[in-house]
Amino acid sequence: MTTEIERGPFRELVELTKHLRAPGGCAWDRAQTIESIRPHLVEEFHEALEAMDERDDTKLRDELGDLLFLIVFISVMGEEADRFTLDEVITGIDEKLRRRHPHVFGDAVAETPDAVRSSWETEKLKEKSHADRESMLDGLPREFSALLTARRMQEKAASVGFDWPTRDEVLDKIVEETGELRDELTHGDHDRQEDEIGDLLFAVVNIARYQGIDPEAALRRTNLKFRTRFAAIERHFAGTDLREVGLEAMDEVWNRVKEEEEGR
Repeated sequence: MTTEIERGPFRELVELTKHLRAPGGCAWDRAQTIESIRPHLVEEFHEALEAMDERDDTKLRDELGDLLFLIVFISVMGEEADRFTLDEVITGIDEKLRRRHPHVFGDAVAETPDAVRSSWETEKLKEKSHADRESMLDGLPREFSALLTARRMQEKAASVGFDWPTRDEVLDKIVEETGELRDELTHGDHDRQEDEIGDLLFAVVNIARYQGIDPEAALRRTNLKFRTRFAAIERHFAGTDLREVGLEAMDEVWNRVKEEEEGR
């Protein structure tokens, strides 16, 4: 396979990265290890997600550049330590994508997104790196949020047919879990209440997945909306202790901001 590493802007980025790591380059870059760069990778990933949420293409372009640099940076450090090379990183993903798309590069047939997802999970289980897994639900990163873990488990189970037949049944499950939570809230058993809240959240993740919506992105979007509207309340009552304002007055500002947003 011929990769873009042999020419053009990508090659220039690789050479720039190596220069930063070389004697006479940047002291901070030279001091880094694959392990020490981990928090920066997490930070840049979340900044890219934020740019997506804000639908800011300029910011997203910049954040993707930061992520690309860190991928190259880690690969260069891998080469220096004789652990792996950038070519191996690129070749590895090329081979994996071809292997997991037999409906594109082979004779298999998968004409819908659900069929492709099922085929993808099946191909993954054939790989050596997955051979020691007892369940297809194994192998999800520990760093995943609970929402993302729930979505990925549901997707994996659905790929073999373990899924709700209709959207209405998913919605009915949310109503059922809401009722069970309501019942438990009348009692004092904290553990049971926590279980029911978890069941309700899991059911909500299911309807998001069913509709092709990332629940993590949906919640981030709502968080951003809440932050914007609450900040408007703070600005409106600047200089006043909000505890003295009262819910009704704050609600009035909240609803006005909401109407303005919907009007736009």
